This record gives sequence, structure tokens and C-alpha cells, in this order.
Amino acid sequence: MRTLDDILEEYEFLEGDERYRLLIELGRDLEDMAQPLKTDATLVRGCSAQVWVYPTGDAGNLHFLADSNAAITKGIVALVIAVVQDRAAGEVAAMDVAEALAPFDLKSQLSSNRTQGVPNMIALVQAHAARIAAG
Repeated sequence: MRTLDDILEEYEFLEGDERYRLLIELGRDLEDMAQPLKTDATLVRGCSAQVWVYPTGDAGNLHFLADSNAAITKGIVALVIAVVQDRAAGEVAAMDVAEALAPFDLKSQLSSNRTQGVPNMIALVQAHAARIAAG
């Protein structure tokens, strides 16, 4: 997975539909998430599309799998995952993920339907991280 800085550099260079294509590409690049992991516990509530986030790894190196049934939403969750991927659980739980995503200005780039679930994606990622950090 590309770093958030690499993604942002490309994103800033693009405009309009090209940014949508980049998000779709990011979603396609996500690791496969097995169907049995797509449960109520991993489902992000409040999204217009179905989105699942599943933590793997341990407190020292938290790794996330994610998926969505909508291409652009899958790209958005890929952005969220890029912020937190392969970090310590305690660090993820304490991060300001929304601030890390601020340069993408998703609210003005995408419809409110597509961005309404972003805070819920972040909250679920951080809830998983806090639970794992607590042991």
C-alpha cells in the first residue's frame, strides 16, 4: 500500500474525475478481505455503502483489512487505512485521523453521501485500535 504522502502528492496533481479514478484505484489496491470477516462487528455504521474494517496484527503493529461494495467508498476507506496502517495500536487510537485526511478536502471533492461515513470509518478503526492496545 502506498503512503499517505505519496497518495496526496498524486491527488493534488489531479482534478475532478481523475481524483475519482485515483480513489477507485486505491480501493482496488486494498488487500482482499475474506467474506467471513464481513460481519456486524466489522461493519461501519452510517455509510451510504457497506464498508467493513477488520484489524489484524497485534498492539505493536496493527494492520487493517477493509472492503466496500462501492468503488469510490472503497477508495475512501483505503485513504483512512493508509493513515493508520502498520502502526502501534496505541498510536492509532490517539491519532487525529481526520486531520491527516484534511489535505484531501473530501467534503468539497465528493458528495455528502460519499463522505458522511468517513467519521464512522475513523471511529471504528480507532475503537478497534483502543481495544487491542488495552489488551
